Amino acid sequence: MASVLAGITTSIDGYITGPNDGPGMGLGENGERLHYWVFGGPWSYADEGPRAPTGEDGAWLTDTMSSVGAVVGGRGTYEAARHWGGESPWGLPFFIVTHRPQEEPADGGFTFVSGVETAVERALQAASGKDVHVMGGADVIRQALAAGIVDELTIIIAPVVMGAGKRLFDGFSQSLDLEQLGVRQSRHATFIQYRVQRS
Repeated sequence: MASVLAGITTSIDGYITGPNDGPGMGLGENGERLHYWVFGGPWSYADEGPRAPTGEDGAWLTDTMSSVGAVVGGRGTYEAARHWGGESPWGLPFFIVTHRPQEEPADGGFTFVSGVETAVERALQAASGKDVHVMGGADVIRQALAAGIVDELTIIIAPVVMGAGKRLFDGFSQSLDLEQLGVRQSRHATFIQYRVQRS
């Protein structure tokens, strides 16, 4: 049976971006450190050319995405990533949660949807029996957790203290019971996987 997976990278002090995140600086000031695991080591916004995770980082990403048939993300993440150049970075149906679904691009594999529950429902249909991955930003993950539609949550902890920026659970007032499923570790991150317990 297909599952709804959510995952996001945070600093040790719980930030998913540094200050002043936005287009061209999607992870905020000094936020590149959060995603060293994604790019195979240190990188900066000025770097050009493709880079990819290596070692345990790459293995985790490959293992996770091999079960995924569709992705859900937020409009803020979509804009900060500059629309991924107009093409879904995963090569999968990609549903963007937005208050302005009428602004959906004509092509590129993105479908704009109003509301995270509708986005996940449509993603499950498009995934043809495979899992759906809710990739964030933080607000979309909080909404999905609050709606009770997330089966597994992976928190990827980068070994850095940001001190400022956007926090994963800012404004989240619910209690969550989580069952730890496993931990993987690399030089650049610790991947902690939880099952979200339903009451």
